[in-house]
Amino acid sequence: MSDTPKRGNIGNAKLKEVYREGMLHDDPPDLPTSFEDIQEAAWENMSEEGRAYVHGGAGSDETFERGKDFSRYRIVPRMLRGVAERDLSVELLGQEMDWPLMITPLGVQTLLHEDAELGTAAAAEELNVPLILSSLSSTPMEEVAEAMPNTPKWFQFYWSSDRDVARSFLSRAEEAGYDAIVLTVDAPTLGWRERLIDRGYYPFMAGEGVANYFSDPAFRDSLDEPPEENPDAAVEHFLDIFGDSSLTWDDLSFVFENTDLPVVIKGVLHPEDARLAIDHGAAAVDVSTHGGRQVDGSITAIEALPDVVEEVDGEVPVLFDSGVRRASDAFKALALGADSILLGRPYAYGLAMAGQRGVRHVLENFLAELDLTMGLAGCSSVAEIDRDKLKHEREL
Repeated sequence: MSDTPKRGNIGNAKLKEVYREGMLHDDPPDLPTSFEDIQEAAWENMSEEGRAYVHGGAGSDETFERGKDFSRYRIVPRMLRGVAERDLSVELLGQEMDWPLMITPLGVQTLLHEDAELGTAAAAEELNVPLILSSLSSTPMEEVAEAMPNTPKWFQFYWSSDRDVARSFLSRAEEAGYDAIVLTVDAPTLGWRERLIDRGYYPFMAGEGVANYFSDPAFRDSLDEPPEENPDAAVEHFLDIFGDSSLTWDDLSFVFENTDLPVVIKGVLHPEDARLAIDHGAAAVDVSTHGGRQVDGSITAIEALPDVVEEVDGEVPVLFDSGVRRASDAFKALALGADSILLGRPYAYGLAMAGQRGVRHVLENFLAELDLTMGLAGCSSVAEIDRDKLKHEREL
């Protein structure tokens, strides 16, 4: 396909390309298609620590496992709806996006592939898929921004207890050209992740995923020696100031006072929290369980979405992540009222499988499947993906 596929009919174009190359040139795809096969290929390339960090969730994995099940909602296709031309574009925070899809933040991407965040960013730039960069990236935010000059990019903000560092992060993101701040509120402290505990492994203690901190002037000013000279002391200081579990909704004023960028609140599961986010100035809310990595046994994101959408009632965009593995999952979340989908583990495993090329492979296939699902369900635009396109199993 061309470097920049069309927003409409990317699915038809992808299928024609694959079948043409396979049948006429005996050149079938050399990378797998299904999420399960991509994960298997990724695991072959990953360390035991990398697998433990990315796979699974908190505690028994109950929320992680249930969060992947969207099957209680069934798509109801409609016929003869004139879907020859399909438009997958959406508008978010005043920007037109080519797709109702963004790359969700994931830290420490050096655990997946040496391309790390720069590989993910390059693939996103090729397809014009917006990216949200984690505070815990292995690559400084400025370098990632430079790799994405033409594509929307947001910065995910973990609120440091050191206000100078927090203020510096917000300023740097704005100066680097990020378009929004994504404040993650569902991780005020570490989750109980048994795979990491079993190994006594926490990547940040090895200096992984702290590039934004080690490169930050406020962080460096707080050290007796620079990280290059005493990395152990720098890591200890990072651990001391990472996160702040004392924060309340009223503390959000600090963020708004220190950035002119729109602020998205990520990690909302209760409709009252969505209301509080809006009342305190949020430009959007993201329904998320942190990929099932924080509270074992919690409500899942797809279970929480309808009530949050009802409460928000169109005042601000509602984003959605956690559990999305295939485009049918994304379609269902859009039909339940999400304005855009944040994709996580599929692209992470694409990166581990084949670096930048693997990320592009996953994103392109996901968009192609979403385009085809949309057309086959009778929708010619994302706006037409509404609640009427679904039935819950209790309605059957």
